[in-house]
Amino acid sequence: MKTAGISITLILGLVLGYFLLAPVPINPQAWQAPANPGYSGQFAVNDKLAGLDQIDIGEWTGPEDVVLDNQGRIYVSVHEGRILRLNADGTNREVFAETGGRPLGLAFDQQGNLIVADAFLGLLSISPSGVQTLLTNKLGESPILYANNLDIASDGTIYFTDASMKFGAKQWGGSYPASLLDLMEHGGHGRVLSYSPADNKTKLIYQGLNFANGLALASDEQSVLVNETGNYRVVRVGIAADNRGALSEVIGELPAFPDNLNRGLDGKYWVGLVSPRNPLLDKISGRPFLRKIVQRLPQFMRPKATYYGHVIAINEEGEVLQDLQDPSGGYATTTGVFETPDYLYVGSLLSENLGRMQKH
Repeated sequence: MKTAGISITLILGLVLGYFLLAPVPINPQAWQAPANPGYSGQFAVNDKLAGLDQIDIGEWTGPEDVVLDNQGRIYVSVHEGRILRLNADGTNREVFAETGGRPLGLAFDQQGNLIVADAFLGLLSISPSGVQTLLTNKLGESPILYANNLDIASDGTIYFTDASMKFGAKQWGGSYPASLLDLMEHGGHGRVLSYSPADNKTKLIYQGLNFANGLALASDEQSVLVNETGNYRVVRVGIAADNRGALSEVIGELPAFPDNLNRGLDGKYWVGLVSPRNPLLDKISGRPFLRKIVQRLPQFMRPKATYYGHVIAINEEGEVLQDLQDPSGGYATTTGVFETPDYLYVGSLLSENLGRMQKH
């Protein structure tokens, strides 16, 4: 009996030692999570996103971003490293390109090339015939480890986000696991970059964001709006000569993690809210030691995305113009919206289909 007691004590000591001392890849920084409005007020629960049509994307998953070309064809970036192309009615699905990485943000340039923010590879250009060219994967000697989302100015300059300079999507097993590490650390590793096709130069616009995610140009092209996922907000970053790098908040205290950001119609900006905020993570935001303990938990016990569909449209002043939710999670982990005069195309981090809602 005495031996058994010693064995139990030893095992408990080892378990305790593991949770207190085992190395983890993150070095959490103390911060104060902003107030969480929850699903109340302007974010009061509704089911306006429930029951949207779902377009079959075949064997592929995670239709992260969506764009349409000038013929109305649909292009979708998926988890398996492909970009799919479908007819306007969702039929005749084909693989337009296989990047060999993890394509996320998509946009067409003025020449009809599809510009891709690939989390593994960097910034890519794919010609209408499918020829793939690497535009940039470095800022000087600093590698771009997590190209995420982009927008293209009228002069051809491409503005894009590098979500994390520390937790690269390829290095850490994919865009999702890398994002969880960056969010748990909260170390300000995200940045906004620009690439000029005219001189092939990549420049730094701003760094210090907590997971720099969706990006869209302001209407006057003097700034970009950026989803700062780790701080539950949308910020404005100056890109002009007289305001370059200036940061201000557009809308804060969101009830969920903002993902992609897309220019819509009539001055709207669509924000995909991929998952509701986690109360535990907010509670321990100022306690780095506890965040290390959470990171040491088995993977199935750590915080993860909650199945809840939610997208909002805001204007440049941060006013919420539309709020569409699906509390049932029938179409969940919503990453963003591409708006046309007739439809809203809704992406997802994990879905096996592409969402589409007819506008009324």
